[in-house]
Amino acid sequence: MKLHTASEVVSLTRLLENEIAVFYEQTGRLGKNEEVLRGFARENRRYVLQVQQAYNNVISDAFEGGFAFDIEADEFKIAPPKGISFSDAIGDLISVEEKMELLYTVAAEQARSLLPDVSRAFSAIARKRQARIERLREMENS
Repeated sequence: MKLHTASEVVSLTRLLENEIAVFYEQTGRLGKNEEVLRGFARENRRYVLQVQQAYNNVISDAFEGGFAFDIEADEFKIAPPKGISFSDAIGDLISVEEKMELLYTVAAEQARSLLPDVSRAFSAIARKRQARIERLREMENS
């Protein structure tokens, strides 16, 4: 399904962020780095608020009728970590994070000219995702 409006993209990010927060909580229950992974889940929920606030500050009903995006939602589908071991689950989460970083990067680029505040929020989250991927890689290798 193609997404064209800011509302659609914000809804997609909200859905994915909440799903990923649950994945982090489940992986934390495997016993290693539980506090760090629960912290990531809390961050995901804050990302939802960050994007929603940027969106609410700039959007109007008249403008929402326009088409600012061209994103294929199916390209960013995620699946729960299937790994039973901590290491496998972390590998799955790295894949999810890479996909989310790409989504935020693409959305930021597409929003840049019409929705600069939303674009900045997307870019900031994409950068945070890059740092998180590095942290997860460290956990995977330890």
